[in-house]
Amino acid sequence: IDKVETLDIYPANLFVTSPDKLNQAIQDIRIDLGKQITYFKEMGKHLEAKRLKERTEFDLEMMAELGYCSGIENYSRYLDGRPAGSRPFCLLDYFPEDYLMVIDESHVTIPQVHAMYGGDRSRKETLVEYGFRLPSAMDNRPLKFEEFEQMQNQVIYVSATPADYELQKSGGVVVEQVIRPTGLLDPVIEIRPSQNQIDDLLEEIQKRVEQDERVLVTTLTKRMAEELTKYLSKINVRSRYIHSDVDTLERVEIMHDLRKGLFDVLVGVNLLREGLDLPEVSLVAILDADKEGFLRSHKSLTQTIGRAARHINGTAILYADKITKSMQRTIDETNRRREKQIAYNQKHGITPKAIRKSLDNLMGQKEPKSYVYEADLTQNVAENKALYQTTESIDKQIRSLRKKMEEAAKELDFINAAKFRDQIKILQEAKQKNN
Repeated sequence: IDKVETLDIYPANLFVTSPDKLNQAIQDIRIDLGKQITYFKEMGKHLEAKRLKERTEFDLEMMAELGYCSGIENYSRYLDGRPAGSRPFCLLDYFPEDYLMVIDESHVTIPQVHAMYGGDRSRKETLVEYGFRLPSAMDNRPLKFEEFEQMQNQVIYVSATPADYELQKSGGVVVEQVIRPTGLLDPVIEIRPSQNQIDDLLEEIQKRVEQDERVLVTTLTKRMAEELTKYLSKINVRSRYIHSDVDTLERVEIMHDLRKGLFDVLVGVNLLREGLDLPEVSLVAILDADKEGFLRSHKSLTQTIGRAARHINGTAILYADKITKSMQRTIDETNRRREKQIAYNQKHGITPKAIRKSLDNLMGQKEPKSYVYEADLTQNVAENKALYQTTESIDKQIRSLRKKMEEAAKELDFINAAKFRDQIKILQEAKQKNN
């Protein structure tokens, strides 16, 4: 606590402007609204015209009275005074001209930047087509990739498997980071036949469990990951699986539990790759490694094998009946790196040391559940909570939620209205169970 002469209090939302600019923006919005309503009526889309008129006029009334409305970012072009089609302002505008940009995991990040504009545009076009938003909403968008490139000054692309784009942009100037401060080596790669691969894998898992180490197993499909996990659980191997159908926060919790030793084997498809820092994992097993394709490409194999590089006994077993080009390239590259690492360690008398890392540090989240808002809790959690409440308490919550749902529907805020409806349904089911 301190006494101050002055204190700057900034708005909670980015789109706050002066009264004069706001009034001008409201006038411009009304002009564009009239044009779009005329267009819809000429096309015979009277429902869309009515929907757009009601929604936009409600927003304009809120802006005139409060200086703000829900979804005000969709009117950002008017508030910024930008011409139609121009790029929005972003954080990069605040950097000096000589700033340095570092793009981590660039082989994944660059394609994501590429795709952002197209994905946003597709969604906004649907909203505009059905009268939920004015066409100007499409100017509240991510940067196009060309715009992103124009705003770069000096860039460092960081990746274990750089794509052609980064290599071309760097003009062949590539700096290798092969040596680790801990002296740890890249994993040893072993090739084993795919026949009886599960039995062989079980033996390897048992060895790691006895040494209190963890195992990652990658399969080709989600179904295979689930079935393998079921089989391992049946024979008393503590295991879990993750794939794209598993909620993001739940994935974080599962990997946190793996590190804590609550289970020993994690089975996945394509998520056990870049970004995962799991020092307790000593074995990565890749099933059907010779099935050439996206999941068994050189980049995928390199990234997956790299998950065992944090452990002093790091090993990767590739189950395959033949050695594909991707496998051979990955093996050659890993062996090349190992030779450099071993030579460096011998020259400088370095003994590899195991990494000790806090369990609170996985993917930047201390307690994943603490970041989940009550409105977004899963159905099971909501049901369990309701089971311990009285009927009167549940009825009171239902009345409150129904009122919120009706208000949201009246404002055409269908997303929140659907959320309130789902919460009412959960409470009603819990009430029946209590009775």
